[in-house]
Amino acid sequence: MTTNPYAGSPFSYVAEPAAAPYAIVELMPGAHNLCEYVRLAAGERVLLMMEHTVDPVVVQAIAAAAALRDADVRILSVPPFSAGGWDREAALPIETAAFHEADVVISGTWWGEVHTAPLFFDQIAARSVRFLSLHMTATAGALLTGARLPVPVFHTLVAVALRRLSGASSIRVTSARGTDLTFSGVTFEDAGPDGLRPGDWRPFPYGGVNFWPTGTEGVLVVEDSTVTGVPEEPLRVTLEGNLVRKIEGGAAAGQLRRYAPGGFYMRHALFGLNPKVRVAGGTQFEREKHAGAFYCGLDGLTDGVPVTTGPGFAHCDCQVDRPTVIVDGETFVERGRLLLLDEPEVREVAARFGPPEVILDDNPVMILPRRYTGIR
Repeated sequence: MTTNPYAGSPFSYVAEPAAAPYAIVELMPGAHNLCEYVRLAAGERVLLMMEHTVDPVVVQAIAAAAALRDADVRILSVPPFSAGGWDREAALPIETAAFHEADVVISGTWWGEVHTAPLFFDQIAARSVRFLSLHMTATAGALLTGARLPVPVFHTLVAVALRRLSGASSIRVTSARGTDLTFSGVTFEDAGPDGLRPGDWRPFPYGGVNFWPTGTEGVLVVEDSTVTGVPEEPLRVTLEGNLVRKIEGGAAAGQLRRYAPGGFYMRHALFGLNPKVRVAGGTQFEREKHAGAFYCGLDGLTDGVPVTTGPGFAHCDCQVDRPTVIVDGETFVERGRLLLLDEPEVREVAARFGPPEVILDDNPVMILPRRYTGIR
C-alpha cells in the first residue's frame, strides 16, 4: 500500500486496495442501510458524485441499491477534491450544476467537498438537498463493517447520547498519550430522529454526535490528522480560549503550521457511537466514528478571527482513538469503551435485529453477519 512519507495511513482512494468484483454481494447490506439512512424514495433524483479513484465495485453497490428503490440515479465521476484551501479558487461548475438538480447527493470524496465554498454547508442548506458524504469511506471495507449496523440502532445511540450530553457545562477528554482538553459552552448538533432531512449534510457510515464549543482549554496530542497523517513523534497542540496558542512536535508540527499560517481555532468535535466501524485498517474518517473514539476539527482563522459561516479553508481533523471522556463529573467513555453500549434502551432496540451482545460488540474485527444488519 502506498503511504505518504510521514504517516502510516493511505493518502487517497488510489492507495486503497481494490475489491474483488464478486464482493458486491457482501457490500449490499451496507448499501441498503445507506439508502435507509438517507430516506431514499422512489422517483427521487440521486447524484452519485464519486472521485475518479473510487473503487467501481463500491460505486456499483450504492447505485444498485438506489436503483432497486426505483430512484432516478446519475453517476458523475469527478477529479479528486483538494484539502481545504489548497485549491481554494476551484469553481467546480459541473459538480455544482449537477448538485443543484439533485434531491439526494451521495458523495465519495477523500478530503471532503465541505472544504470548498461552492459545496459548503450553507449551499447544501440553501438547496434543500439531502447530502450524504463518504469522506475517506467510499471503500469496500467501510460498507462491509460500519455500514452494517442497523439504522434504528444508530438512531437510538444518538438519542441516548444527546440526552446525556446536551446541556453539559463541562466535557473533559483525556488519553494515555497525553491529551487533556476541557470543553465548555458546547452546542450539540440536532441530528434529527429519522435520518436525513432536506438541507442536511451527514457522513456515512453513520458514526457519532457532533458539537461546537465556545471554550477549549488544554492540550491535544494528535494521533492522526488529515494534514499530517500519523505523526512520527508526539504532536502537541495547546489551546486557550478556544484558540490554538502553540504547536509542537517535529516535522508534523511544521506541516500543521504551514497549512494555516494565520492560526487555528477549535471549530467542532465529535464522539464516535458506531461499534462496527473499523479501527485497524480504517482511514481516519472511519476510525473517528468508532464507538468511544474522539476527534476534533481545527479550522483556519480568517483575518485572525474564527468565522463559522463559511469554510475556513484550512480545516484539519485530529483523531484520538481511545480516550476517556468525563461529562459533568460522570464517565461517558472509559479508555475507549462507550458506556452507552450497555444501556438497556440501546440493547432493547438492538435485540430487534439479533443478539445485542453481537450487534453492540465493539470489536470491529468481528464483522456483523448479514442476517443481523436490518435487511428484511
